[in-house]
Amino acid sequence: MRLITFRTNGAERIGAFIDNDQTIIDLATAGGDSGASAETFADMQSLIEGGEGALDAARKAEAHGVATGTGAIKAAGVEILAPLPRPLLIRDFLGFEEHVRNTNYITTKLGAQNAPEPAAVLKRLEEEGAPPPWDVWYEIPLFYKPNPLNVVGTGVDVIWPRYSEKFDYELEFGCFIGKPGKDIAKEDAMDHVFGYTVFNDFSARDTIAHELGAPFGPLKGKDFDTGKVMGPCIVTADAFDPYAADMIVRVNGDERSRGNSSTMHWSFADFIAYVSRCETLHAGEFLASGTVGRGCGLEIEHYLEPNDVVELEVEGIGIIRNKVIRP
Repeated sequence: MRLITFRTNGAERIGAFIDNDQTIIDLATAGGDSGASAETFADMQSLIEGGEGALDAARKAEAHGVATGTGAIKAAGVEILAPLPRPLLIRDFLGFEEHVRNTNYITTKLGAQNAPEPAAVLKRLEEEGAPPPWDVWYEIPLFYKPNPLNVVGTGVDVIWPRYSEKFDYELEFGCFIGKPGKDIAKEDAMDHVFGYTVFNDFSARDTIAHELGAPFGPLKGKDFDTGKVMGPCIVTADAFDPYAADMIVRVNGDERSRGNSSTMHWSFADFIAYVSRCETLHAGEFLASGTVGRGCGLEIEHYLEPNDVVELEVEGIGIIRNKVIRP
């Protein structure tokens, strides 16, 4: 299923995309007509918390809507919101080795400008290539916690924070936890995944560089209103392979980079097993993959400009599209 949250006539509803995402089945309308409980479809968090029973009811409601037209509406006539507008918690991991190598390379290259012999540092970089990730990165899946209150959906203007001069996108996707658990074994971890969505972790690069001068953060380099984009839908776990999807960045319609989720070093099972050590994972939490290799402007030294339109696509999930506005 391709589950969404949308707004129509001032009310938030949940639905399912059909017809290549051109039509929505309003699950509460279709489900009520087929005998399902209205509480099941109160919002996306309720659906996720409802577990397999609620998801089965959603499938029946979708099928009923498709067969009878009950609850069917045109997607173009409503506002598509983030599929879970307020995730309980977000953890964003560093799952892709190429991204870490590339960012380490660029960071070292920029730092060479202040070295006693910049030319010597740059020559060594050219000869040795990108520095490897830190040793600890190979030992544990590292993550930070973005602010879930900053989440918006596709189509929303993203406001460039006034304290930054270097603004950037990050091409990611991630999973929502469906079944709670604690001390989850890696081999059982994927049973806890509800579904997947595309994620753009917008970043103020110059602010991050300053903050990471201390072993703490990132802070305001990542946290600002509209800075976390999710969407356009949640593809349920049974309908998506998280390790075989092309991932594409377009800016103003032009492809800027491309990668594939098969290059993840750490898996979602690794994330879940690590995070749940001595800690309960709850339904509605979101675990992001981290940026695919070359999936951000920092890696290719090509940052955003005011009024750029950023499109991030993950094959099998869809596209999130946002315009960047600098006040």
